Amino acid sequence: MYAIAILRYRRPLDEVLPVVDAHRAYLKGLRDDGILLASGPFEPRAGGALLLRVADDGALAALDRVRGGDPFTKLGLAQYELLPWAPTFGKEELDRAFVVPPRVG
Repeated sequence: MYAIAILRYRRPLDEVLPVVDAHRAYLKGLRDDGILLASGPFEPRAGGALLLRVADDGALAALDRVRGGDPFTKLGLAQYELLPWAPTFGKEELDRAFVVPPRVG
């Protein structure tokens, strides 16, 4: 299952910036695990978005773990909106480019 995560900062940017390195380290781990496909901040900088892929079996629990493990969430700096996504155009290309990660947990 693919998903889009919309992150919206809940605190002023000057409170968010000191945690960006920890957030990006967390995202790197998700990338290494094959869960995170792409990410980046919005312009203007009010949050960001993640493109995710998790196994269909247990997908919602896996997405909850993604949200819960983020330092931004743990510190109350950002709110996640998790949107399961069923791409129509380009799905075959995405499937070829990104292997489904194994179910964790």
